[in-house]
Amino acid sequence: MMKSIFYSVAMLLFVLCSCTPKTEVTSPDGNIKWSFNLDEKGAMTYQVSVKDAPFINASALGFQEKSGLNLADGFQLEGTYFDSQDETWTQPWGENKSIRSHYNEMAVNLKNEAGVKLTVRVRVFDDGLGFRYEYDTPADSLLLMDEYTSFNIAEDGTSWSIPAEFNTYELLYRTMPLSEMPDANTPMTFKTRSGVYASIHEAALTDFPEMCLKNVGGTSLKSWLASWPDKVKARFDGGKFQTAWRSIQIADKAVGLINSGLILNLNEPCVLEGDLSWIRPMKYVGVWWGMHLGIESWVINDRHGATTENTKKYIDFAAANNIEGVLVEGWNQGWETWGRPGEYVPFDFTKPFADVDIDELARYAKEKGVELLGHHETGADIPNYEAQLDRAYQWTKEKGINHVKTGYAGGIPGGHHRHSQYAVRHYRKVVQEAAKHKITINAHEPIKDTGIRRTYPNMMSREGARGMEWNAWSEGNPPEHYEYLPFTRLLSGPMDYTPGTFDITLENSKNHPNRKPWNGNDKGNSRVNTTLAKQMANWVIIYSPVQMASDLVEHYEGHPAFQFFRDFDADCDWSEALQGEPGEFIAVVRKAKDKYFLGATTNKEARTLEIPLTFLEEGKKYQAKIYADGEDADWENNPTSYRIEEKMVTSADVLTVVMAEGGGQAVSFLPIE
Repeated sequence: MMKSIFYSVAMLLFVLCSCTPKTEVTSPDGNIKWSFNLDEKGAMTYQVSVKDAPFINASALGFQEKSGLNLADGFQLEGTYFDSQDETWTQPWGENKSIRSHYNEMAVNLKNEAGVKLTVRVRVFDDGLGFRYEYDTPADSLLLMDEYTSFNIAEDGTSWSIPAEFNTYELLYRTMPLSEMPDANTPMTFKTRSGVYASIHEAALTDFPEMCLKNVGGTSLKSWLASWPDKVKARFDGGKFQTAWRSIQIADKAVGLINSGLILNLNEPCVLEGDLSWIRPMKYVGVWWGMHLGIESWVINDRHGATTENTKKYIDFAAANNIEGVLVEGWNQGWETWGRPGEYVPFDFTKPFADVDIDELARYAKEKGVELLGHHETGADIPNYEAQLDRAYQWTKEKGINHVKTGYAGGIPGGHHRHSQYAVRHYRKVVQEAAKHKITINAHEPIKDTGIRRTYPNMMSREGARGMEWNAWSEGNPPEHYEYLPFTRLLSGPMDYTPGTFDITLENSKNHPNRKPWNGNDKGNSRVNTTLAKQMANWVIIYSPVQMASDLVEHYEGHPAFQFFRDFDADCDWSEALQGEPGEFIAVVRKAKDKYFLGATTNKEARTLEIPLTFLEEGKKYQAKIYADGEDADWENNPTSYRIEEKMVTSADVLTVVMAEGGGQAVSFLPIE
C-alpha cells in the first residue's frame, strides 16, 4: 500500500513538473545560464550565472507606457519555445570575414489582463548573451516613458566607461569601481572581483532610442533611454514594437571581449542583394587635417583647402603610394554661413564652391587610379539633409564618388537628442538610401554602432569617440586613450579614428604662416600624445575598413616609416586580439590576403611583450619589418624617435616587443616566396 502511495505521489510530481515550462537556457558550452522568473504579481525578472556562480542577480524587466497600459507586470506564462543555431556566415568585409554563430535560444511567451502579449527572447552564446522585448498590444499607439531593464551585477569590480550623454561620445574614458560609476554610455566594460570580464551594450538598434546605464545603488544599473523633446522615450504608431537586443559579452580574458562576434551575430543577415563588389575597404588620405590645424579653411578664402589644385596634390600622392582614396572636406556651399546665427544658409550637397571643379577632379582621380571620397557635413540639420538625400546621392554617384563621410556637428533642429529615436531613424534612413545608390557611409557624430553593418554592409565606419582631431586643437587625447578604445568603443564596431599623424608635436603647423586658431579649446598646447611608432601601430589596432593616414601629405614625403602604410592592406580577412588589459596595453594581429600586420601599444608605462608568432601560416617564411620605438623614445619628450628592423621569421618564432612610455610597435609580415 505504502509503495503504491509513493508511486502515485511521484507520478503526480512528475506530471506537475512536466506541465511547468522550463524558463532557463544555457550557452552551448554550458558555462552561461540565463533564467526568467515571474513573481506573485506577475512582474518579470531575469538572472545570469557564469560557471554556476551568480553574475547578475534578479533584475527587473518591462516598460512604463504614458497612457497607463501595463507593460511591466500582471503577466502569466503562456509557454516557452526553444531553438538553437550553429552556422558560419560570411560578410564582404570585417575584422573577420567568416563568423561562427552558435547559440541556444529561449522565447518566453507572456500575456496579461490588459491584453498585452509579450515575447522575451534570449540567445545565449559561449561569449555572452542578448535579450529583447517583442510586444503586441491592443493600443492604437504607444508612448514609452521609461524602461525598467536592470543589470544587478552580483559583485563589485572595476569598470571602464565614458559618462552617459545623449548628444556626444567624444568624452574621456574612466577607470573606477563599478559601485562608484554614476552612469555610463555603452559599451560599458567591467571586470568582477572574481575575474570575469564583461561588457554591456546593445545590438540591432533600428527604431528605438539608445540605451545608457544609470547606477541606482551599489552595483545595480538601470537602462536610461534618450528621449524626444517632450520627454517621451519611444513612440510607435500602432500597438507593436520590438526593442534592440540588450547584450552582455562575457569572457575569461579581456581580449576575449574583442574577439567576440556577439554583437554582429545578434543582427539580421545582409539584406543587400546582388553583386556587392561596390562595397570596398580602402586606405585614404585627404584634405581635412589642415583645417583642424588652422592652416587651411573649410570656406573660400586665401587658405581654402579643398581647391582643385590642392586636391590634385593629394590625388598624386595617393597614386604614388598605394593609397586608394582621397577625401575632400569643405568643397560645397553652406560652409560660409555655418555657425553664424541669423546668417545660416543650409548646406547644398550638389553645389561645389567656385574654386572646386568636381568634374575635373573626378576625371583626374580616375586617370590616376584613385577614388574620390565625398563629404557631407550636415551641421546636424537633419530635415535639410533628408530633403536632399536622393538628389545628393544621385549627383554624387554621377561624379564617380562611391563613398561618403557624413558629419553632424551642431544641434539638431527642434531640440532633438543626437542619440534619440528620432536620430536613430534618420541614421538608418541614410544608410538605406545610400545603399539604393550603391554608396558606402562613414558617419561622424553618429549613433553608436550596434552591428547593423551585418545587415547593411555599406555602413562601413563611424567616429563616435574622441578622434585624432582633438589632438589638433586641445590638450589632446591622453596616452591611455588608445588602450581604452579596443576594450570599450571598438567592441561596438569599426571607428574612423584617422591615425597616423607623423608631426607629433605639431611644430610644423604651429609655425606655419597661415595658421589661425579657430577652436576655443586651442590653448597652444596641442599635440599628439604618443610616439611615432604608436601612431603606426594604431593603423592596425583601431580597426576601420576605410583607414586614413591623417597627416598632411608633405609630412609623409620621403619618410621611411611611411612604408608601413604603403604595405598595409585595409581589406583584412581575419583578426585576433592577442594580449591586453583595458587602459594599459593591447596587441592585435590582422591578416589581409597573404600578409599579416601586428600592432601593439602601451599607456604611459614602458612595457615589453613576448608574442608567439603562431598566427603565421605554418611552414612559410616571412620578412618581418619592425617599426619600433627608438631606445631613447618616450611620448612626452622624444616622441619621434624610432627604428626600423628587418628579419626573417616563421610561426615557430617569438617576437619580443619593446615599447617606450606611451609607445608602441607596428610590424608587417610579408611572405617570402
